[in-house]
Amino acid sequence: METKNILAKKILTEAKGYLDVGFTHSLNPYSGCAFSCLYCYVREMPIQRFKDIPWGEWLDIKTNAAENYQNEILKLRKKDQPVNIFMSSATDPYQPIERKTKVTREIIEAMVENPPDFLQIQTRSPLITRDIDLITQLKEKCKVLVSMTIETDREDIKRIFSPFAPGIKLRLKALQAVHDAEITTQASISPVLPFTPDFPKQLDGRADHIWIDTLRIGDGLMGKRSEKLGMPSLFKKHGLAAWYQPDIHERVEKFFTKYFPRDRIRVSKQEAFLK
Repeated sequence: METKNILAKKILTEAKGYLDVGFTHSLNPYSGCAFSCLYCYVREMPIQRFKDIPWGEWLDIKTNAAENYQNEILKLRKKDQPVNIFMSSATDPYQPIERKTKVTREIIEAMVENPPDFLQIQTRSPLITRDIDLITQLKEKCKVLVSMTIETDREDIKRIFSPFAPGIKLRLKALQAVHDAEITTQASISPVLPFTPDFPKQLDGRADHIWIDTLRIGDGLMGKRSEKLGMPSLFKKHGLAAWYQPDIHERVEKFFTKYFPRDRIRVSKQEAFLK
């Protein structure tokens, strides 16, 4: 892994595209991602396409992220603008190196001092449990949602699509710890990968909300990026083509409503759980 410390010009980016469901800004403490999921749409974005180093083998550390946040939130507050933040849209805020760098932790510390109106932390890393103390403080000042990406409950499927990401059992355990700390939680089935009939039962009592996303509607180009990444053929290669259908989100939503109230489930392109 090639890592580099950088000074970012800005840390808050105006929310567009799939984030235009109530979010005003995205916040990415890092560029690049060590988890290197094969389906990740960022592989087909300019941030990677103009890189000579393959996705998953480089990481830029925004060492001034917390300082930038402090400066930018104060400017936004002077303009009396709402600040609803999605962290993160093009990386995971809890990269393995975060254990050492603590960039994300420093950002949350800055938020405790100058909170946004809403913060969604999107991760697939159990490392988030390290910051439960700070997130607990932050939720007393603004709305906070911790969203754990759990695409499937099958470890064999995870090994095909995201072999370098944390294990499913570890993510479920982390989500439980966050939930037990009385922090609002979400299980992000993003993207939908093949799962067992017991998947909803494993999320019950851990996730307050369920988010459903697919490779066709969640890659920013209605599936075109996913096609370029070879996802249709990868599903077919492993005998999973039935899970790569245009209506898979509708079927998964219908299945989960057997276990969760309808108002606790959202599908990508709908309104996020900001209220």
